[in-house]
Amino acid sequence: MFLHSNLKFLRKKKELTQEMLANALGISRSKLAGYELNINPPLETILSISDYFGVSIDVLLRKDMEGMSEYKLRQLLEADQYLHGRNLRILTTTVDSEGRELIEVVSQRAKASYLAGFSDPDFIEDLPRFSLPFLPTDKKHRVFQVDGDSMLPIPDSAWIVCEYVDDWTRIKDGEKYVIVTEQDGVTFKIAYNQIKEKERLLLCSGNPIYKPFYVNISDVREVWKYRLMMV
Repeated sequence: MFLHSNLKFLRKKKELTQEMLANALGISRSKLAGYELNINPPLETILSISDYFGVSIDVLLRKDMEGMSEYKLRQLLEADQYLHGRNLRILTTTVDSEGRELIEVVSQRAKASYLAGFSDPDFIEDLPRFSLPFLPTDKKHRVFQVDGDSMLPIPDSAWIVCEYVDDWTRIKDGEKYVIVTEQDGVTFKIAYNQIKEKERLLLCSGNPIYKPFYVNISDVREVWKYRLMMV
């Protein structure tokens, strides 16, 4: 059984300390240290480890992950996580005094810092925020300000309300999305889903003078689906 060595291998691959991983799993650091040596964790902890790393219990127990090729590891660790967009983080958000989620506003000026701050609670807390009672409460929304004329007829400086997408494989061809990437930061485009075939998105503009381009799904950090323009 490879559970102990796989646990240590996965922790180091994710560049986590024992303290960080123990906190994420809701156990003590000393227990985690024991699990990485020779103590068998209870079933509920094994399930938590499986969920946290996105690796099946069968692989955790039976496969020597440290001896796998990079390609095989990528299949195991990235195929579901990157393609679905669920491996990155818990979405940072804000709530009102009654615990209801608020809609944060990302202006053109704030967009310049959004890539560095989207997972920082302090950055998100400093954004202007409000509520719209007619939007569904079971979805997370955020407002972005359009920058430029690439998405005409939606004009420069328009405010758009977007819905958070937690499963990137469900991006629908020909619909508008705000895509946050390492290279381009916050981009508002028409998306075409090539994730399952080529692990990428094709992004197109509404204005034909701008050329389409591809983004690798591994470079994507957030996806927000356009819902409406505020007038």
